[in-house]
Amino acid sequence: MSEQQIYLALYRGRRDGSGWRVWCARATDWLTRILTRGQYSHAEIAVREHPQASVYTCYSASIRDKGVRCKVMPLPAAKWDLIPLPSTPEAHEQLQRVWTATEGQGYDLMGALGIAFGLPQNRHRWFCSEWCATALGLPAGWRWSPNDLAVIVPALYKEEA
Repeated sequence: MSEQQIYLALYRGRRDGSGWRVWCARATDWLTRILTRGQYSHAEIAVREHPQASVYTCYSASIRDKGVRCKVMPLPAAKWDLIPLPSTPEAHEQLQRVWTATEGQGYDLMGALGIAFGLPQNRHRWFCSEWCATALGLPAGWRWSPNDLAVIVPALYKEEA
């Protein structure tokens, strides 16, 4: 196993702070949870670069970051659930392939809403769980919400164990 453990990171927290941007973020998190019928509002593929590291290199698509991006950030246990994924060389290569092919592409708001309302997806834009599902090699990534991934990913990798 690689020292760089890969996780599916699922956000269940509430954004801290005040101001209109914080309230908008809270509202979109709430709406995502309602529409997808679950506790999670966002998904990331997180790589722990070192076993003692307190931060992770996170890959996803984010409306706040305007699309597909990679950034280093803490994932506090009070706000994030981490599901361990296979950390094989092949898994790292797959993650890098998807990242390289999609880096900088825009956020797909219509696709994200499409999970609940059947709206069309854009093949050159991404929402968080669509990007994560694609990085994990799941079919039809645009059909997956963060809450869908929370159910299917542990079951999928339990079968492989």
